[in-house]
Amino acid sequence: MDAILVLGAAVWSDGPSPTLRRRTAHAAELWHAGAAPSIIPCGGLGKHPPSEAAAMRTLLLNAGVSADAIILEDQSTTTLENIRNARPLLPGPNVIIVTDHYHGRRALMVARHLRLNARVSAPKHPHPPIKHQIRETLARLAYAYKLRGLGRNG
Repeated sequence: MDAILVLGAAVWSDGPSPTLRRRTAHAAELWHAGAAPSIIPCGGLGKHPPSEAAAMRTLLLNAGVSADAIILEDQSTTTLENIRNARPLLPGPNVIIVTDHYHGRRALMVARHLRLNARVSAPKHPHPPIKHQIRETLARLAYAYKLRGLGRNG
């Protein structure tokens, strides 16, 4: 694969959320295993600084990922923006998307719409609350509608 794309999650007032930490740790494991030569952490500034991407960069460096392998996408605030903004940073179309399992189908829908050869790799974690699953079902429907109106270049 050409790169590992890590989708953003919240930064809380006391630091990265458990979801952000879990996704970032999983991306570091993939990189150390040689799955791809670079990691693109995605996510802009939310309610609390730093940006999601910057928080992930720190976690990746602490996990032993080379600074040269990290390319930040720090402007996005949605799944669509994560992938669309990261696309020009990718060295090629083959990407591993790191996100939670329940979010993976929507991420793949976006990536494939943008003509990326993508697969999802999700970290292990406890079964997500039913509210996450319901939210994702509704979000996939909304994204399917939204993507119909967008061109293949996003």
